[in-house]
Amino acid sequence: MKGQSLRQANWHGHVLATNAPHPYRHWLTGGGSLTAKLKAHSDAFRVQLLRQDTAICLADEANAIGYHRPGRVWEREVLLRCDNTPVVFAHTVVPMSADASDWPLFSALGERSLGSTLFGDPRVRRGELHYARLRATHPLAMRARAALAAQGAEVPADALLYARRCLYQRREGTLLVTEVFLPPVLKLHRNNVK
Repeated sequence: MKGQSLRQANWHGHVLATNAPHPYRHWLTGGGSLTAKLKAHSDAFRVQLLRQDTAICLADEANAIGYHRPGRVWEREVLLRCDNTPVVFAHTVVPMSADASDWPLFSALGERSLGSTLFGDPRVRRGELHYARLRATHPLAMRARAALAAQGAEVPADALLYARRCLYQRREGTLLVTEVFLPPVLKLHRNNVK
């Protein structure tokens, strides 16, 4: 049971509960689109699609999307890259009960930004941000590290990763976006503030 608990994150309604170092708080907090914020801190921004398919949601996502236990969802994972450096690993799940009228563009996003779609649609309602510190054994931390390793980059195995997530609603559909901030995001803040 102890091993399983290390694979789940404790999500908090306030960023201070994560003990995130101050430079991370700049990225974790604040309203508006993360895509817009990243574009403002870099010369070139792009979305790299890693996978989009059906999957079983994570244990600590199930309750947030209205499931009693982990179940099948549509899942999308991307790296957000600034000046060709991966700075955020983003993970999105949509319950299978959602249909094309709830999230009409989700299945055809490809390497377009989900954030631009969410913030550009007046029918989308954004929930509260929640924050977590992800241990190395959390599935999203493991996936982020694997994605970086495939790019020839690494995050130290003992490094804590900080994440935020938000539940969005449109019509009858819900969509949960989790953004895992990778250490290179701190260099954007220090060097490219515009």
